[in-house]
Amino acid sequence: NEISTLCRHLGLKHEVCFFSHGVKPNNFTSMIPKDIKIRKNAVEAAAASQTVIDDHAVPLPRKEWVLPYLDELFQQAAIEWLIETDQPISALEHPRFWEMIGTAARTTNSVKIPNCKATHQSIIALFKKNLYNLWTRFAVNDFCCYMVLSAYCGGEN
Repeated sequence: NEISTLCRHLGLKHEVCFFSHGVKPNNFTSMIPKDIKIRKNAVEAAAASQTVIDDHAVPLPRKEWVLPYLDELFQQAAIEWLIETDQPISALEHPRFWEMIGTAARTTNSVKIPNCKATHQSIIALFKKNLYNLWTRFAVNDFCCYMVLSAYCGGEN
């Protein structure tokens, strides 16, 4: 009780004399009620002010939201595809269509549909491959026919 009375006395009567040079001694914590109140208010103000986290907070990349598979959605998409591309209704029953759907169903992420240019190049490459296969098949058959005809024609001479 005596110490608190002395602190009050110093704070009221001798504050100017005690800190006349405006410099407090090293590691000195003033226990004058006015200084205690100033420190308490500074701590409360620091606790009340929110720190800025803009430098630390990074926005997450936006994920694309995909609708889950539903039979109704697939049926609606298939019907719209039939109408917009002028496909016959029997196209949905074609084995190649079922093969395409089965292949797409086995994917784990998503299906990459090629653009028009890539599709065009794939069709041309498939056409050339089939043409080459036909040519090799007929070339062998022509050779066999040539051998048969040579043998036949050679027999008449």
